[in-house]
Amino acid sequence: MTTHRTVPDGSEQPLDQAYDTALLDLDGVVYAGGDAIAHAVDSLGAARGHGMHLAYVTNNAARTPQAVAEHLTRLGVPAEASEVITSAQAVARLIADQVPSGARVLTVGGEGLVEALRERGLRPVDSADDDPAAVVQGYSPKVGWEQLAEAAYAVNRGVPWFASNTDLTIPTARGKAPGNGALVEVVRIATGATPQIAGKPLPPMHRETVIRTGAERPLVVGDRLDTDIEGAHAGGVDSLLVLTGVASAAQLLAAPPQHRPTYVDADLRGLLTPQPEVVAAGGEGAYRCGGWTALAGDGALLLDGQGEPMDGLRALCAAAWTAAGSGTCTLDAEKALARLGLSQPGPGGRVGG
Repeated sequence: MTTHRTVPDGSEQPLDQAYDTALLDLDGVVYAGGDAIAHAVDSLGAARGHGMHLAYVTNNAARTPQAVAEHLTRLGVPAEASEVITSAQAVARLIADQVPSGARVLTVGGEGLVEALRERGLRPVDSADDDPAAVVQGYSPKVGWEQLAEAAYAVNRGVPWFASNTDLTIPTARGKAPGNGALVEVVRIATGATPQIAGKPLPPMHRETVIRTGAERPLVVGDRLDTDIEGAHAGGVDSLLVLTGVASAAQLLAAPPQHRPTYVDADLRGLLTPQPEVVAAGGEGAYRCGGWTALAGDGALLLDGQGEPMDGLRALCAAAWTAAGSGTCTLDAEKALARLGLSQPGPGGRVGG
């Protein structure tokens, strides 16, 4: 993977043959809330049948790997707990590297975080008066003021502070909701401190994933530019962005280099097909994919042609990223995206069309 990508890659092979392991985000990629995202179950079943190993890598620290695996299995995606890697596991390892074995850890989060700490030989507690050696926050819908206050009391006493992740939002079946990052901000405001963070896109999560999967040719699959794609970029591995969760087509076009995926597709069916090549179209800054040609014009991204909307988006990515170089594209893309039916975000941040 290049460090300064200006054009999405093509792949002559279907991605489930070009890579040995898919490192799949969950929220916004496989499911939203309690329901599977369209085409996810069939696509993952087909990829597994073709020999691709599936690993589920999530910044959501609320549930245990066993609970996540059972949820996936109920949705029709058979999974084992060993195939699930969470930010709770990553932050527990990070804490265990810095405090004595058996140390108390003030825990603000769900059962997934509690289990991960115990796996590393640490003792979860729930009060700042329990003499904790560390404070850790992970997402749980049950976190309230009392737990956040206990974390603030301890951090203000100088206790080291950790966070599983800092995603500000999470996608649900009803739309975006506050994520762990929003809860971390509450404690940050009350203390003025900054936590050590383990989750995507930071190295502790990549380390945890490598340790637990042993993947040799991994492909990160996600819906967020600032966690999934940036994490792949930081780890030097290829990535596939699917437009079923948080990231919109407009955000993709404006992405700086560390947020530009190797591939982009509408949903997980993209794992099962080759990826079309994006090529220079002759004119300066013009790119073609399928039946579409895109270029950066006078203050706007221009699109001409017809065909599959994703091909048009890939061509627009090349034009936008080339024009932006190492920065962020600020060209108006509204009319171009409207031609593709990708201008308006839908439920959970998904682009329409």
